[in-house]
Amino acid sequence: MSNHYDALGVSRDATAEEIKKAYRKLARKLHPDVNDAPDAQDRFKSVTHAYEVLSDPQKRRVYDTTGNENGNDNGGGNYGGGGDGFAFQDIFESFFGGGGGGGGRGPASRTRRGQDALITVRVELREAVFGVNKKLEIDTAVICPTCDGSCCRPGTSPTTCDICHGSGQVQRPMRSILGNVMTVATCNSCQGFGTMIIDPCNECMGDGRVRNRRAFTIKVPAGVSTGTRIQLSGQGEVGPAGGPAGDLYVEMKVNNDPAFLREGDDLHATLSVPMTAAALGTELTFETFDGEQPISIKPGTQAGEIINLRSLGVTHLRGFGRGDLKVHIHVETPTKPDAAQEELLKQLAVLRGESFTEGKLVSSGGMFAKLRDKLGNL
Repeated sequence: MSNHYDALGVSRDATAEEIKKAYRKLARKLHPDVNDAPDAQDRFKSVTHAYEVLSDPQKRRVYDTTGNENGNDNGGGNYGGGGDGFAFQDIFESFFGGGGGGGGRGPASRTRRGQDALITVRVELREAVFGVNKKLEIDTAVICPTCDGSCCRPGTSPTTCDICHGSGQVQRPMRSILGNVMTVATCNSCQGFGTMIIDPCNECMGDGRVRNRRAFTIKVPAGVSTGTRIQLSGQGEVGPAGGPAGDLYVEMKVNNDPAFLREGDDLHATLSVPMTAAALGTELTFETFDGEQPISIKPGTQAGEIINLRSLGVTHLRGFGRGDLKVHIHVETPTKPDAAQEELLKQLAVLRGESFTEGKLVSSGGMFAKLRDKLGNL
């Protein structure tokens, strides 16, 4: 193995800043885009690997102690690096596949599933009653259009790690209370992937995905209510290295309506009728989500009575049919009758056996007389 310090052209006591400067200088000089020498690419890989080891304090300490970033010297006789001793974690790695690479499972995949996402969509009550198609736009992670998820600059590909030779794992002997055991750990050079991306894509910086705005249409089913969630499989964020997308959850928020109040799948509304219409009865029309509907006001209708219009409510989200529309009757009483209206009301009172004296109701019988008697006995 080449000496990493020699590869970078620095001394063994070089500072971290000196190592960084040396690497940048050599990387600019040896990069395949600017150097077409036959050995430029190999030297560039060697310099990059040397920097990865020496720029990490822990890797550098192991390398300085053993002469090998894997933690053992070429002869395999030094297990502790001059006093490091053994660690129980290493023992468990050897038996239970710890340390990330574990148990001979092979290199890890760069491709991972993307995260799920949750957004809130507002709909009107009318849209909740019948359902609607909504056009949405979201900011999310999509596959990088430049590298198509490969993470590499177009025309290049990942390079097999020269430390683990593509396995993503390294073995090293370790002295323990059980004797000498061979431990298996994740390769620090390639982070367990078995390959290294020497020339990452400039657009996604080697992630294989970028942030972008995506438009799509969602079908909101009839009967949704505030808090209803719709799951759209594969519509979430694309994973690293072009991995499969997660799921998108759309949570509904139903706006309040000025004319209708929702309770479950029933709708409630108020219809105001004149006092004379309530007393004599009449036929009216009432505007609903289904258009105008006839309503029959029976003679003697009282304030607070409810007229039920069947199957004009909200569509049942699960099952068939719809709820009802309950119309609450409000009887309008004249607030400022003119002289003619006041005279007619007094005549009506006389016909009912009632009269007004000095602004007070005087009843000679009928309903008002009974009410007066009851109040007088309290």
